[in-house]
Amino acid sequence: MKKSGKRFNKIGIILGQGLGLFSFLKEKKRKIVRTPFGAVEILVRDNFLFLFRHGRKNKIPPHKINHKANLFAFKKEGVNLIIAFNSVGSLKNEIKPGEIVLISDYIDFSPPTFFEKKCLHIVPEISEKARKFLEKILKELKIKFRRKGIYFQTRGPRLETKAEINLIKNFGDLVGMTMAKEATLAQELNLPYCSLAFVDNYAHGIGKRPLTLREIQKNQKKNLKVIEKIIKKICLSS
Repeated sequence: MKKSGKRFNKIGIILGQGLGLFSFLKEKKRKIVRTPFGAVEILVRDNFLFLFRHGRKNKIPPHKINHKANLFAFKKEGVNLIIAFNSVGSLKNEIKPGEIVLISDYIDFSPPTFFEKKCLHIVPEISEKARKFLEKILKELKIKFRRKGIYFQTRGPRLETKAEINLIKNFGDLVGMTMAKEATLAQELNLPYCSLAFVDNYAHGIGKRPLTLREIQKNQKKNLKVIEKIIKKICLSS
């Protein structure tokens, strides 16, 4: 896949799960990248950089993630494509737990910005070139997925109330706590960004059964093998 006549030759991959759950990454070289927003630990293999948004031990809650440092670190290291993997809740009965969605748009009413002291504006969108790159990977692997889905960003760390879900389900398809902020900052840095969302549960009040953290965690672990399969294919295809 080309970008402005050049291949995506250095890819940053953002994962939600900790290092201990991805055995194939344990042997990768660790590197600390210093940024104006803080230090970031990444794993490096050839032209692929891996970053755990919740930390290697999965201990950073969503509202404490240093998104600016994470995205700036990728920019500093010369990344020209970012692929993110996100765990989400479904806001629609027809989008069932276990499904995979290639995010096409998002809603975030408190977006971060690198332009704190400048009057600069972006027109926010998910990179279509990045989406097509990932779509090709999924089709080659014969993985079923939904090509479109609107992600609604909430703050966390708590899950949403039934009343909140009843409101936002009219505007979005999926709900999560991280992706939209990454997408905005990536675009401000002129980094093509796309996200593959794994539906781990129905949002609070959508499904027939009560929502439990145990169900979410169980479904997240089921997705690890699929994520590994996709990442390995990306590494072979780029």
